[in-house]
Amino acid sequence: MADLDKAVEMRRAAYRRHVPEFAETMGIEAMDAAPGTVVLLAQSRLDGGPLGTMRVQTNEFGPLAVEQSVVLPDWLGQTRLAEATRLGVARGTIGRLVKVALCKAYFMYCAQKGVDWMLITARSPLDREYEAMLFDDVYGQNEFLPMAHVGGLPHRLMAKPVALARQRWARVNHPLFRFVFETNHPDIDVSVVTKHGDVGRSAKCGDLPGSTVSRLRSLSEA
Repeated sequence: MADLDKAVEMRRAAYRRHVPEFAETMGIEAMDAAPGTVVLLAQSRLDGGPLGTMRVQTNEFGPLAVEQSVVLPDWLGQTRLAEATRLGVARGTIGRLVKVALCKAYFMYCAQKGVDWMLITARSPLDREYEAMLFDDVYGQNEFLPMAHVGGLPHRLMAKPVALARQRWARVNHPLFRFVFETNHPDIDVSVVTKHGDVGRSAKCGDLPGSTVSRLRSLSEA
C-alpha cells in the first residue's frame, strides 16, 4: 500500500501542474487493483522517492477505462488492447528520461502479454509527444474528445500496433529506436508483473543522471 500511496503522490504532483482542481480529487482508485491492471512506479534509489508512474489496463477481463467515454471502432473490437493512464513524472531532465523508460516498459509489458494495440489518451500539447512515438489517431486527425476518466477534459485517442512497432520505428530511423529496441536495460524488467502471484515484486528502470537509478515496481495485478 505504501508504494501505491507513492504512485498517487506522483499523480497528484504531475496533474497539479496542469489541472489542479482535478488533482486534488485524486486518490487510490478501484481501477488500481482491478483484474488485468498493473501500476508501475519509478522510484529513486537515492532516497526512495517517486519519480514517475503509469497505470496499464488490458481488456482481458473487461472494457478499458476509455470506453466510458467513447465507442471503439470495429477494427479494435476483436483485438487485445491495453490502455496507459495516470501517467505522471517528475519535473526536469529526470522526468523526461523516466517518461521514456515508462513508455518502454509499457511496450514491453504489452509485447509479453500478447497485446495487439497500445492505446493512450493525450491532451494538448502532450499529444505531439505521442505523435513522435508513432501513435496514430483512432478517430479523425487531431480530433479531441471529452474523456470521463480524465476529468472530462478533451483528449486525442491514439493507438499503436505492438507487432509493427519495431519495423515502423526502424523505417523512420527513430531517435529512440536503440533505446527501446536494441539497448538492454536490466532495470526495465516487466516480466515479473506477467506472472500470477508476483504482486509487489520489483521490476527495474534504467540508469538516470547523477548516479540515480529508478525502479519500476508492479503494485497490483490480477
